[in-house]
This record gives sequence, C-alpha cells and structure tokens, in this order.
Amino acid sequence: MAYLPSTPTVGTSNTGLPHHQGFGPTTQGHQSITITPTSTTSSNNTFLMPTSPQKGRHASGDGYRPKIARTIGQRPACLVNASVTYCEDDQIYAFGGFDQYTDEVYNHVLKLDLGSLQWSLVDNYGDIPGVRMGHTATLYQGDKLLIYGGENEHRMYLSDVVIFDLKTAHWTQPNVSGAIPKGRARHAAVIHEDKLFIVGGITGHTDTVVLDDICYLDLKTWTWSRTWKFVGRFDHAAWIWGGRLWLIGGLGQDMERGGEIMWLDLKGNPAFDTVLVSGPSDRKNLTGRHGQNGRSRYSNQPQVLATGLSGYAANSSSVQISSSASHGIVSPPVAPGSISSLKFVSGPNLPSQASGSHFHMYSSGMLLDFVTPASTIRPSDCNLSALGLDTLRWQTLAEGADIFNPGYRWHYCAMNQEGTKAWLLGCATDPPANGGGENFEEYLSDVLPIDLRKFGLLGNSLAPEPLPENGKMPASDRHASSSLTGLGADLAGMFDQPPETGSGTDFTITGEPNEQILSEEEDDVSIHSSSRDPADQENWLSPNANTSVSIYVHKLILQARWPHFGRLYAAQMAEFHTKRMHIPEPYPVVRAFLYYLYTDSIARHPQYCADLGDVAGMLVMANIYDMPRLRLLCVNQLSRELGVEYAAVVWERAGTAGEEWLRKRAAGFCLTHWGRVVRTPAFRKLSRQSLMELCEEVDTEGRVVGGEELEVIGGLGGTKFGAGGSERDVGKGRSSSAGIQLGEEMEDGEAEDDEGMEMN
Repeated sequence: MAYLPSTPTVGTSNTGLPHHQGFGPTTQGHQSITITPTSTTSSNNTFLMPTSPQKGRHASGDGYRPKIARTIGQRPACLVNASVTYCEDDQIYAFGGFDQYTDEVYNHVLKLDLGSLQWSLVDNYGDIPGVRMGHTATLYQGDKLLIYGGENEHRMYLSDVVIFDLKTAHWTQPNVSGAIPKGRARHAAVIHEDKLFIVGGITGHTDTVVLDDICYLDLKTWTWSRTWKFVGRFDHAAWIWGGRLWLIGGLGQDMERGGEIMWLDLKGNPAFDTVLVSGPSDRKNLTGRHGQNGRSRYSNQPQVLATGLSGYAANSSSVQISSSASHGIVSPPVAPGSISSLKFVSGPNLPSQASGSHFHMYSSGMLLDFVTPASTIRPSDCNLSALGLDTLRWQTLAEGADIFNPGYRWHYCAMNQEGTKAWLLGCATDPPANGGGENFEEYLSDVLPIDLRKFGLLGNSLAPEPLPENGKMPASDRHASSSLTGLGADLAGMFDQPPETGSGTDFTITGEPNEQILSEEEDDVSIHSSSRDPADQENWLSPNANTSVSIYVHKLILQARWPHFGRLYAAQMAEFHTKRMHIPEPYPVVRAFLYYLYTDSIARHPQYCADLGDVAGMLVMANIYDMPRLRLLCVNQLSRELGVEYAAVVWERAGTAGEEWLRKRAAGFCLTHWGRVVRTPAFRKLSRQSLMELCEEVDTEGRVVGGEELEVIGGLGGTKFGAGGSERDVGKGRSSSAGIQLGEEMEDGEAEDDEGMEMN
C-alpha cells in the first residue's frame, strides 16, 4: 500500500466561521500540501476524506446574541415620524421628523456611520425641502433618496417629490407631470421596476381622513399614474415580492390595528406597466410644478450653503391640501389586478399586531416582524417572528429575551438592501445607575445591529423567487420544466451515470452504507480513525472496509464547485489520482451533497435529497468543508421545515455543525412536542450521549404535563400554555401525549390565572 501524506485541512475562512480542530494544521491563504513518495500500486487504493467533527468541538457559549452599541457625535433627538434609511457603505441617513420635547418640525439631514457609530449633521445644498414629518425616504439606484409627501408645521399635507444625492449632498426637485396625488403623511412607499408606488396614508384639512388609494410615479418619465382604490391604511408597511405588492400592519378607518395581510397582483396588468394620462377625470391635473413659492424656518446651517432664492426655500410649490374636490373624483376605480386579503386568527407563533411596537421588514422571501418592548406588551411576548410568503405560515425565529435587553425602547428600524442585516435605533429608558450623566432618553443614542443570517435568513440574492402558478419556469432547452437553473438542470442529467453510458464521469465516490451507520459519535470516530495509521495519519481506506455503492461524478465539476476538493487536486498528489474517494458520511447525505455541487440547489428530490435528514447531514458537511453558501441554504430550509419527524436529528446535527441558533430552535420544538418526538425513528437513533443532552435542554424546574392536565391548562397541538385551556382546575388523567412545561411558564401561569393568551 502506498504512503499518503496527512489530509489537508480546510483553508482559512473569510466568513468568520469557526474551524474544526483535529484535521491537521491550518494555514493562511492557499493551502500548502507536502507531496510524499508514492507507490506504483496506489491506483488500487481509495482516498479517505476527513471524518465529521467530534461532538463538543463546536462549543461557542450561548450562541449569537446582538449587542447594543452607544453612538457618539451629534445625536438626533428621539424624533417622531422621521425617515431612517440604510444606504450604502454602512451609513444610515435620518431626515425630518417632529421633536416631541420642543414641538419643532425639522428638515435636517443626519448621518450615522455604523463603523465609527458617530452621528453627524450633513451640510446639504440645492433646492432644500421644507420641514416635514410622516414622509417616506426610499433608496433609489444606490445613491439617491426619494423623499415624498409628509406634513409640515402648518398641518399641511405635502405631495412633492424631492431627490437627495448621497454623493454630492445636493437636493433637486424633478419636473413631474400627470395627476398629482393628494397630499399625505404616514403612508407607505416602495420602488419596483423604476416606479415609486405610494399606498395609503392620512390627509385632511380640519378632519383627518384615512386614504385608501394607490398610485405610482414613473421614475423614467417622472409622470404620475392615475389613482386607484386599494385599502385604507396608515403607519403600515409595504413591499414587493413575487410580482405582488404586499401590505401589513398600520391602522385602518376605525383606528384599530388589523391582523391581516393584503396583496395586489401587479403582473399582467398594463396599467402598472406604462402611465396612461389621457383619462377625462385626470386632465385637469396634468400639470407639473406650480409657480408658488414659500419659505420655511431652517436655522441649523449657515445660509451660504443654500442656492435657492430665499436661502432655505421650502419646496412648497407642489403642496396639496387634500380634499376630494381638488381632484374632481369622488371615488376612484378599484385597482386593476387581483386584490387578496388573509386574516390570521390564532396560532402558536402568531405575533399579536394589536399590542407592542412592531417593525415590519422584508427579507429573503419572508416578512419579518420585530416585536420590540413597549409599555403595552409583556416582555415574554416580544420576539422576532417571520412569515413565509410562499407558505403564509408564521414562525418564531428568536424570543425577545435572546435579542432585546430590558431598559431600552426602539423607535426606528433600518435594513440593508441585501436583507441580511438590520439595525434598531432607540434609547435607554432607565436612568443612569449613578444618578448623573446625560439623559439618553431624549436622543437616538443607541443602536442594536442584528445579523439576520444567524437566524437562518438567506438574503435577497439567495432567496428563490416564487414560481408561476401554472407550473415551473422553463430551465433550459433540454429540460423544459425544472426548479433549477438552465446549467444546473443540464448537469443534473449527467450526475451518477456510469461511464459506459457516455456521461463522461471519471471519478467514483462512496459513503457509509445505511445499515452500518452508527449513532454513537465516539464509535464513529474510532472506526474511521482505525483505517489510518495513527503516526502517519494515512488517508487510505482499509481494503476490507464495507462501503456503499459507487456514485459516479465528474472530477472537473468537483474541482470547480468544491473548494476542498480543488485544493487537493491542485496539490497534484499522485495518491489522490486513484479516481476513487470515500467520504465517511451516510450514503444518502453524500449523494445529496454531490447533487448540490451539480445543481446548486438543495430542493427536495425523491432520489437525491429525500428528506430533512439528508439536509441536516449536508449541514455538517458544509461545516467540515467550509462552504458558507451551502450552510446558509441548509439552515434556512431546516428552520422553515422543522417538524416532528426530523426534529431530533436536526437538533443533533445542528450541534455537531456548531449552529447554536438552529440547535436551540430544534430543542424548543422537541420539548414542546415531546410526546410525539420521542416516538419518531429519528429520536430512537440518537446516541446515549445525545439523549442525555436533549433531556438536559429542559429547565431545571420543568416537568412533564400530559393528558387532561395538559388540556386544562392549554397547550394541546403545540400551542403555548394558557392558550385554549378548557378550565382552570387542574385535573389528573392518563398521560397520552405529553409536553414539557418550563419553570418560567409555570410561574407565568400561576401569576396570571385570569389573563391567558391574547388572540387576534
């Protein structure tokens, strides 16, 4: 048998992922591999890849927890209804707003550098807009902020559009045409395909009116569309996903917070493609900028910076005092396209929209709901929730205690364009411990950065777009229907095909046979380590080892898609060119992993990725070979599809891979559905050590509750304790389906006998 050098380790990662020890030294940059003498009979041997990381090596404390940072510089006051927008280069811009302590309305531009955490007042030039609050600021083309609407200090509702160039700090106001919509504030704005959509808001002169319309501004021609009737809302959130405009939150005509989500189909409607401005009801409003002029108080900057006639001229030329008579339309027509609404009544993970302070943001095909601490909500009800827009199912990504510190209030939320990071801006509510110092409650003094990738979110570039309702998109010329890209669908047809079929495969890989997969990790490590020399760490599989059937692959694809394989190939190791390799992981997992290399997808496949167990195994392989994209895909899918059947194996594999958030989430699911999880094959395959660790996940004061007692206190079907209980007297009965009751939940239930859970 030929001699093989020690196995190269995974190179240094630039993603901050921890490396596993025990597979040889790690070097910076490119891996340096020493070539040793080989035998001419090495072609009869099989190369053995490193084993899985041993359990316990992932120890990383309590996992990820966002940390509050105190800002410095010219902190803005805790403004009401200002705009806070994340822009490029780790900068957040704040504009306008109302100071609740001085009753002043501002048009200041402030910038927060997230690197230095310093606030600064931006010197701005040009056609500086007037003071306003309740406006919207939308990032456009990466370097411009589009300001629309708002309310000035005279209670006048604005309908002007102003552009702030982030590179030059220069204001301009475009010449717009079309039917200028009613002036409004506290509306929602979103940009889609070079169109600025405006939805809802409030307006009025003496009485406040909730607007129920929608319109858009074509940013190529700067022409307003006509106005359509949609839904009456203000202080709501809107976003675009899957060719639909979605809306949630806010208050309606009855001034009550709704618990439903609504959407409007934009695809297939010519009215949303081009602006038609020749309607008879719109002709009287086909005007651009009016010839009015005005001033606003603006005293925070020297007048030499202004270029307008009046020094600090407010853009009051397009101010519209809203009234139905100003447009000549009593009731606009209903918006074209299908309008749908879904109301969430109850659910174990449903956040109550009626209480607390909510920030709704879109990321990765999901609606995120940051339920932050407020005087109207219990701390135990705060959390980070997510609604899958493809499944319309809520899930809790993190409890409030894992994100929010007590003694803080958050007033604004900003998110980057990629949808991978969010920042909450607020202040401390508790006075300093020493009784002196600055009162930070009056300023936006604190920021809470949240890495959403730690909670299984892929980011907008990795999240797949929804497929059409009539089927899957054509993927390539050869494969007319596939969920893969064109190249991935073509390559998938050549995967695992013997060379004699003309597939061109030139490499074979084997895995562990299913019947020999051991659950005891220490036994698993000892078996694989026994196949190599302890002193020389030879990477050869024992000739007598029992392996799975061969998987036929292309060496070139593995070299291009698998960094670790590419490093081995680049080292020109003669032993490596045996064209055979054994990966000490279960055969279904190895096959699913190789299929991902061909297709760049971990979507369910009846032959190559049959269940979540395979995805959990790929998560471990992504951790071993330092593949951050695969890791994100696996964490996202496992968290979204976590269920009773595979909850135990997801918990175990997440711990092996060092994914503490996913491990904690799976542990909570197992404890909530304990009676069902312990009866699954996945649970019974856990090692003795894993069983002990899973049982220790429960609180020290926890106990098992089942049967009639569980029904009395509520909690059947996976709901929280106190929801759906039939009565308050605890009875005794046979434990047919048990759940774990934690110590904290027991105390809450005893202290709030008459309260229960609030339902939408």
